[in-house]
Amino acid sequence: MSISKVGVVGGGTMGSGIAEVSAKSGCDTIVVEIDAGLAEQAQQKLEKSTEKAVAREKMTEKDREDLLSKLSFTTEYAELEDRDLVIEAVIESPEIKEKVFSTLDEIVQPQGILASNTSSISIGEIATSTSRGEKVLGMHFFNPATVQPLVELITSEVTSEQTLKAVEDFTRDILGKHPITTIDRAGFVVNRLLVPYLLQAMHMYDRGQATKEDIDAGMKFGCAHPQGPLELSDLIGLDTLLLVAEVLYEEFKEPTYSPPPILRRLVTAGHLGRKTGHGFYSYG
Repeated sequence: MSISKVGVVGGGTMGSGIAEVSAKSGCDTIVVEIDAGLAEQAQQKLEKSTEKAVAREKMTEKDREDLLSKLSFTTEYAELEDRDLVIEAVIESPEIKEKVFSTLDEIVQPQGILASNTSSISIGEIATSTSRGEKVLGMHFFNPATVQPLVELITSEVTSEQTLKAVEDFTRDILGKHPITTIDRAGFVVNRLLVPYLLQAMHMYDRGQATKEDIDAGMKFGCAHPQGPLELSDLIGLDTLLLVAEVLYEEFKEPTYSPPPILRRLVTAGHLGRKTGHGFYSYG
């Protein structure tokens, strides 16, 4: 099947980025938020993002107008009825995601594919909240979605080969992203490798082994990473990392996935990284 009509549920950092990528690729794209205020915020986020792209000469003003013309924002799930693909990008909570998928299953056309942008939650569990498990898969973008080329495609035990191929072709040929495929295991490919590395840096800092600046400098200048692990953690969002670490630890029961105390303390204090202005670092 071809995919040209896309829905995105959730207009936050990831959802708005995914919607921008979709519209930029020429797809008719609808963003659904839970209330009018958040829908307006999502629209403003897209408008500011594309303004910056024009200012940086990453797109022309005409390209921006074309992109925005393909976007619409709503609070009504019913408007997703005719979508070929709906990508869920809400908070990393199994209960909330399952509720979203149950609602989508009742509304979206029978042939529509339902995808989750989850970074760690089981696709199989999400799929059980629908009657179309063969048309459910993970479609994990990376932040910022407008820049990062990778998309992880995660299949459950019941995802059909036809569904995977349709989304793989769409990701590569329409969105211009680089898809990789993995089976349904906590953390998938990237986070199963990345999260223990980030958590170890937090443990190192929490124990006073080195300053946060030196930990980050060690990986930037010693291993040619563009960002150090604590800087990257702030960018990802410390609340997101805590949730992912808890999911990984629950599945594998390995100490390397256990969230360090400092991560819990920062999240409890509301210091979630760049998005709140405070994390391991402060942002003006």
